[in-house]
Amino acid sequence: MTDHAQAPNATEPNATDKVTHFGFETVPEADKARRVRSVFDAVAKRYDIMNDLMSGGVHRLWKTAMIDWLNPAPGSHLLDVAGGTGDIAFRFQDRAGPKSRVTVLDINAEMILVGRDRALDQGRFGLDWVVGDAEKLPLRDRSVDYVTIAFGIRNVTHIAEALKDMRRVLKPGGRFLCLEFSKVVVPGLDKIYEEYSFRLIPQIGRMVAGNADAYRYLVESIRRFPDQETFAGMLRDAGFEQVQVRNLTGGVAALHSGWRL
Repeated sequence: MTDHAQAPNATEPNATDKVTHFGFETVPEADKARRVRSVFDAVAKRYDIMNDLMSGGVHRLWKTAMIDWLNPAPGSHLLDVAGGTGDIAFRFQDRAGPKSRVTVLDINAEMILVGRDRALDQGRFGLDWVVGDAEKLPLRDRSVDYVTIAFGIRNVTHIAEALKDMRRVLKPGGRFLCLEFSKVVVPGLDKIYEEYSFRLIPQIGRMVAGNADAYRYLVESIRRFPDQETFAGMLRDAGFEQVQVRNLTGGVAALHSGWRL
């Protein structure tokens, strides 16, 4: 696997392009989704191993905390956005029971293939695997009980549009829950985390996934993501109500909850 994150022949913005960020780089809006797909194409088969190595396994506790707070009703229907490898879907299925339904959506086909293979290996059924865009969800209005997204929202080009569309597919009384890296709120921990992120994570990516640049992008995307209160405001702007935030591990990650009432 080559040690680069960007797709071949990547374009640079010109004066007439609408632009956005790809990590610390400024790129045309139209090019971001392709670049994100390129990153996850490169790391899909090692994605879960890298999560364990980068977090010391703590990401598993965060995902369990996410399902604990969601507390899904038996037999309910979840849409898990950017859920490629199935981590949230499997936890939801275990909690909501055999009559539950899960739709796993990811823009990256390679991630979906990894998740489907994991589900088959574990003898799991009742999951729908969909390649699709978080900004244009291929689901009917008011069709699901819950929408979750874990470590995926910061890779979306138009976050506000994605949030509105995730609210659109929720039934009245449905709940949205997002797990994402956030702003460290513990003095001293922020400096340690910064040093670890920029110096060690890309090197771990090079050694394990054969791709340092992909993980450098992921670290940069974390730094560009809004802090807890700013993102909570984006949920309110998208129409969610009763918005709440819970910090995890001193704000290294955070859970954001909102309801469609």
